[in-house]
Amino acid sequence: MKIENPTSFSFAMLRCKLFGHYFKVSKDVTDHLHEYKCEHCGLEMTDTANGFWARLTPKFKETNEFIAKIHQRRKRRLLNKVS
Repeated sequence: MKIENPTSFSFAMLRCKLFGHYFKVSKDVTDHLHEYKCEHCGLEMTDTANGFWARLTPKFKETNEFIAKIHQRRKRRLLNKVS
């Protein structure tokens, strides 16, 4: 459930403001880098390089996709060497 207009009233947004967000992992980018999404209001967050969370902007999405591609290539290369 993505909120299109941030000024509109929503019980999900009110619930998150009162009790906090309920984040679940929505995508595993690597073994240690994840994207999270709030179950109630749809807010998306990601891990940053310094260990904090930041809002998932288009720039972070692009960066995470690039990191995921590099990670997959390295895993494949490592599996081919072991085999």
